[in-house]
Amino acid sequence: MADIEKDMGVSSAEEAMINELPSTKKKEQNAASGEEDLDLKKADTYDTASLSGESVGDEDKDVHDIDIEKDEIMDKTKITNQKPHRSIIVAGVEGFWYLCSKGKIKININSTVAVIKCLISLGLLVFSVTIIMAAIFSRQTEMAKNIHPIFAFIFFWFLIIWLAMMEGGQGCLVGLQPLDKSVYVKSHPVTFKNTTLAHKDDNMDRFIVGRQFLVVLVIFLINMCGASIKDAEVLNLPTILTEVFLASGVAMMLTTIIVGQLTAQVNAAVCMLDFINSYFMLFTCYVSLFIEFSGMLHSVYLVQIIFARITGKTTGSSKPPRSRIQDFFFWARVLVSFAILVFALAVTLQALFDGNTNMWSGVPSAVSVVIFFLLLSFVGLMDGMQIAAFALVNLPEEELQIYPRTSANCKLIFSDQNLQAFLIGRQICVACFMFVVARISTLNADYYNNNDNIFGVSDGLQNFFNTGLLGAVVLTVIGSLIWRIVASSFPIAFMSNPLIHFIIHTCLLLEKSGICSSAWLLAFCHKHIMKYQIDEVYIGFVEKGAVAEIGAGVNEKGQDEMTEIDESGKSWGSVDSSQVEDETVVPV
Repeated sequence: MADIEKDMGVSSAEEAMINELPSTKKKEQNAASGEEDLDLKKADTYDTASLSGESVGDEDKDVHDIDIEKDEIMDKTKITNQKPHRSIIVAGVEGFWYLCSKGKIKININSTVAVIKCLISLGLLVFSVTIIMAAIFSRQTEMAKNIHPIFAFIFFWFLIIWLAMMEGGQGCLVGLQPLDKSVYVKSHPVTFKNTTLAHKDDNMDRFIVGRQFLVVLVIFLINMCGASIKDAEVLNLPTILTEVFLASGVAMMLTTIIVGQLTAQVNAAVCMLDFINSYFMLFTCYVSLFIEFSGMLHSVYLVQIIFARITGKTTGSSKPPRSRIQDFFFWARVLVSFAILVFALAVTLQALFDGNTNMWSGVPSAVSVVIFFLLLSFVGLMDGMQIAAFALVNLPEEELQIYPRTSANCKLIFSDQNLQAFLIGRQICVACFMFVVARISTLNADYYNNNDNIFGVSDGLQNFFNTGLLGAVVLTVIGSLIWRIVASSFPIAFMSNPLIHFIIHTCLLLEKSGICSSAWLLAFCHKHIMKYQIDEVYIGFVEKGAVAEIGAGVNEKGQDEMTEIDESGKSWGSVDSSQVEDETVVPV
């Protein structure tokens, strides 16, 4: 028996090896040894019984107890050897933190926060686009319920692309003004056509006026395409999500601002030549100039002339004096435009007082009117404050210190990286307010289709009112262009407004939230898909006001260089205040 135990037991050498094994293997070895000991005890019991002549059955109880003890040890061994299940995400996070603890990966907090903001913004954008498309194809938007969803879908994305062209194109036309056109006439022939048309005589100012109305009109139409009808439900989403994103218009705002505005502006800031080297931009220029030529917005020139007389400034026209016929035609358009503005305002106010607009239900009519004018004022303030700030950027510090509030506001805008953050935040605010104004001022077509028309007009004219075009006229003139004229005429007084300081901080906070950070990622993808190159690739670097020869001084980082982004997620290529001209109507 001793020999059997020696053969089947664990030797001292094996015990030493077990001690050197990891804990799990050691437990496995001990369990195996315990199992062998139980078998040995069981074998001894049967051997002893056989030698003594006793019945093996008398020992069944003891053997059964040994079997139970053996099973318990085996179960404990299995539990001990079982490894915990981990998901891939948990394993990845643990591995990431292990590498960080060993110094293999160094975390830049600012860059990490910027990436997180970008991913969150991208997620919100994808979700917003998804629910808008679901609402369109389920015929739960204002336009999709009247036409086929396919046409509403195509029209929606055409408007988004057109808005992007307008937003980026204006910056390109303004930025290329100082550049000699012969530098890019061969490499970018369509860009040459665009700049030749826009920079001729007073066409730049005319383009800005017409383009501003076109932007407002496109936003009104986008709102009609994607604005959901009452009690809309899509994708079986919870009611709270539908109300927050779809019914309130937040999804429309995010999609329009990120895709239709900021993405284009990022690329247009550094790829001016490539961006407007398309006939689509040439088409946009002609449409904008035609809108201004129609005289629909000529009432703004009346305000311009009044403030020019008050301040003693000239309008800065490069054209020769108008002839009598031209003068008559000009003032006739001014009067017609003024009449259109008054009529548009009357129709909008009548619909607001009657409660027959697309204003959210439950809001009293009087409150709707107050909100309407407050929003017009805020849009105008944000449009004008940028003009006033750039008008004061070159004012001597000693003169600016005389007006402490104006000085504080200017320092807040132009300090550190605040300028670009303010411009981005301002763009978000203006677009959001425009969408709200579009919703408030657009007439409720369902009501007027079943009731008397406003002011007793014909059905055809009432359908024209329902498009929201009159609200676009009011917003363009009263909520934008007039404020720009006031800001350009009285920049110091404009920047002394106590609300300006609050608006600047609001814009900076919106930009810092990162809600539109995905525009940088989309701009990167858009740049490479369209194969845009930075302007220096074609024209070289501009030094001391002179353009270097073509091909000289090409950026060392190569033609595929993307706009540099610093740790805070902003572009290095900030807006140059020298590009903004001190005119009565100044481009934004």
